[in-house]
Amino acid sequence: MTKEKIDEMLEMYGDEMLTMDGFDDCIIGIVERCSEPTIFCYSTEKVLEKLMKDDGMTREEAEEWFSFNQLGAWMGETTPCFLTE
Repeated sequence: MTKEKIDEMLEMYGDEMLTMDGFDDCIIGIVERCSEPTIFCYSTEKVLEKLMKDDGMTREEAEEWFSFNQLGAWMGETTPCFLTE
């Protein structure tokens, strides 16, 4: 998702939508939920690939980092979700 599209979504749905710093290129869409805030959805695979490329992690290290620090991080009801294809 482009920076412009992310900004458009933030304007449309509110600035309370959370993003992960440095991972905008891993956003694949938004999730609209009944009676719940709209949230960003990230590609699990893109996040893992970015961790391996940018931080020099092995696949195993990236999966462990992702699981604990990103997937396992609860930041409130607008915490992003992750899609594994």
